[in-house]
Amino acid sequence: MLQTTPPYETAIAHSEGVSADEFRAALARLAAGVVLVTAHDPEHGPRGEDVGMTATAFLSVSLEPPLVMVSVRNDSRMDDLLERQPLWAVSVLSESQRHIAGRFAMKGRISDRLLFEDIPYASGTATGAPLVGGALSTLECRTEQRVTAGDHTLVIGRVLTATAPTTEGGPLMYFKGKYRQLG
Repeated sequence: MLQTTPPYETAIAHSEGVSADEFRAALARLAAGVVLVTAHDPEHGPRGEDVGMTATAFLSVSLEPPLVMVSVRNDSRMDDLLERQPLWAVSVLSESQRHIAGRFAMKGRISDRLLFEDIPYASGTATGAPLVGGALSTLECRTEQRVTAGDHTLVIGRVLTATAPTTEGGPLMYFKGKYRQLG
């Protein structure tokens, strides 16, 4: 009798066989909306400092209760801040706000205070975090859970406020390593 290997044992490659480059290239084909995650750091300076981070790993988790999730790089400024500051906000960026996404995605930046200087925003009433003017929608959140996942932390937040102002234009998207417009 001839023995054969069951198909499930040969058809699935072990996860350690995937290189970082292969993984990035494959997931670059997944279009994602672009958001600015913000929080107020009360411990930085006499009046505190507003902090922001561009994210594409953001999604709705639950309707009841209203929960969202964002993925932040471990040991980043935003990860450190959200570990001790449970209040944060999200601004869903419009296609005309590509400059904001690029500004807050820069590595090695000196001060977030300078990044907010010429951007219209208001401090959220529930969180004190910046809410970007002209965003398609804004959410204010309180952290419910943090889950370490590889080199990132998944921050799950309860939505405290949500607004969807009448803003013209479509969403800012990220696809194949570049900011794009829908359509």
